[in-house]
Amino acid sequence: MKEKKLYAILNISIILLTLAITICGAASFNTGRAFNAQNQYGETIKMWGAGVYARNSYFKAPIFIGSDLTVLLLVVPLLTLNFIKSLKAQNAENYIESFCIFCVLLYYSASLAFGVSYNFLHLAYTGLFGMCFFTACFLCARLLALQIQFENRNEKICSFEFSRGMNIFLITSGLSLFAAWLPDIISSLLQKKPLALIEVYTTEITYVLDMGIISPLMFITFALIKRGKFMGYVFARMIFKLCVIVGVMLPVQTVFQLLAGIFIPLPALISKVFIFVILALFAAFFERRLKQQTKYA
Repeated sequence: MKEKKLYAILNISIILLTLAITICGAASFNTGRAFNAQNQYGETIKMWGAGVYARNSYFKAPIFIGSDLTVLLLVVPLLTLNFIKSLKAQNAENYIESFCIFCVLLYYSASLAFGVSYNFLHLAYTGLFGMCFFTACFLCARLLALQIQFENRNEKICSFEFSRGMNIFLITSGLSLFAAWLPDIISSLLQKKPLALIEVYTTEITYVLDMGIISPLMFITFALIKRGKFMGYVFARMIFKLCVIVGVMLPVQTVFQLLAGIFIPLPALISKVFIFVILALFAAFFERRLKQQTKYA
């Protein structure tokens, strides 16, 4: 009972904190307060100047705002709905859905905590990141314990059909993340210059998360699926969910950039947006199909 109560408190706290953060972020869209500043690389950078993203660059602020709006209108309702379901019944499917959503929020909160310039929401970013991290770890541990419990009885928690297309998706997506970001890094290293759009930042958090965590996890998931492990199924569901959310988020970010008057070259739109939207469509199809075909013991 105490564990269930703690889980409920974490869910409610995360929902309320995410609402506060996303509303403040989405309300920061104001293109009339921009100013110029010199960054640590000696370049003159146009700054946003408004709201919580006042000290962020004019290029990056609309991206953060697009992320905030997507999380507010899509992820928060999903989390709230799943929390209500979990109050009625705690089972493997609800745990998996919760794990998927908390991993999406973990990615989002990490991007804020490590990627956004210091502002008055810093403690809120830190709190959201910490709570999402420990909640995701708790759910992962619970699901792993279920796998071990059933394996000790020579049984399976669920039966599912992981198609060849799903396997190809995992490999292709894992490679695509490197294909999207690695050329920028290699080019900057060879030229001994900072990244082209590093602006006022010291690192590109998206590159770190995608190439350091998400891409390797896709290959690990592929290996687990091949061995018939339940956790491979769990990670696959999470990856599909994350890809779908990112596929929605990127166009929204692009729209806010265009509304701010930022010119985005067609090659950049294709490599940084269009490819991920296509992957998201496949992910949505695979997630729905996999979920429908799953039969629990």
